[in-house]
Amino acid sequence: MLIPSIDLLGGQIVQLVQGEKLRLAFNDFEYWIEKFAKFPLVQLIDLDAAMRQGDNSALVAQIAKRLPVQAGGGIHSIERAQQVLDAGARRVIIGSALFSAEGAVNVDFAASLAAAVGAERVVAGIDTKNGRIAVKGWKAQVALTPDEAIPQLEPHAAAFLYTHVDGEGLMMGFPIATAARLRKLTRRQLIVAGGIRSQQEVDALDALGADAVVGMAVYTDLLAV
Repeated sequence: MLIPSIDLLGGQIVQLVQGEKLRLAFNDFEYWIEKFAKFPLVQLIDLDAAMRQGDNSALVAQIAKRLPVQAGGGIHSIERAQQVLDAGARRVIIGSALFSAEGAVNVDFAASLAAAVGAERVVAGIDTKNGRIAVKGWKAQVALTPDEAIPQLEPHAAAFLYTHVDGEGLMMGFPIATAARLRKLTRRQLIVAGGIRSQQEVDALDALGADAVVGMAVYTDLLAV
């Protein structure tokens, strides 16, 4: 399944390269909402909130009322997760809050969140740079690998979102072997992102049992939707 992404920064829809360099920016929300309305799931990320530089809460709420979204970015508490769900999101994506600076999985928080909102509404975000989990808007890393984290979070999430930050926005392709390895680690829904550039790649991931988040390739019309 192809999952289009909407990333919000400074009140605009944007596409960044490796989470840092701005490549594209759009203000025509209606166009993209209508274009993505046919998809069963859309990914919505508040980059300002993820980077701890404000938020786009009003926009998140507006889009979540129009599209079936899983929403993330800066969700660090059960209260905030509930607010995003109450605003209309189908599921919340939790990333940095699942990991401590010391490199441990915050299993107690994950369990408490799942108990409060329902594990079926939780997507665990596993973002990596150079094989290590990246947090705080990809500005920091912890000494933990996806292979170590996923089994500990398995009981507390409906899905895992793995973002290959090294390839994000570069449209150089996603490492299919990584998706195959991750698929063996969990029975939950596996969603991958980072560099995906073609329908053939989406189909190859689907054959492995992984869904694909696509951003840059959609916004540059390299991949038609």
